[in-house]
Amino acid sequence: MAEWTADEILDARGLSCPMPILKTKKIMKKLSPGQILEIQGTDPGTRNDLPAFTERSGDEFLGEEQKDGYISFYVKKG
Repeated sequence: MAEWTADEILDARGLSCPMPILKTKKIMKKLSPGQILEIQGTDPGTRNDLPAFTERSGDEFLGEEQKDGYISFYVKKG
């Protein structure tokens, strides 16, 4: 069980890069500072792309959790 509670959930399962990052960027613009987005994905490239994205965007990559058939990534709005 994740140690973070998401304010929004993005279902990016089945999408390949760069789509999960582009959709994450779009939703992060709508969130308030401190809110958490859960990105559900299946593309293994997201493991590298998402932390790199948050470094540039000023948001915080909190971590990931392996679930049944997908990975949940957690990002906190900066």
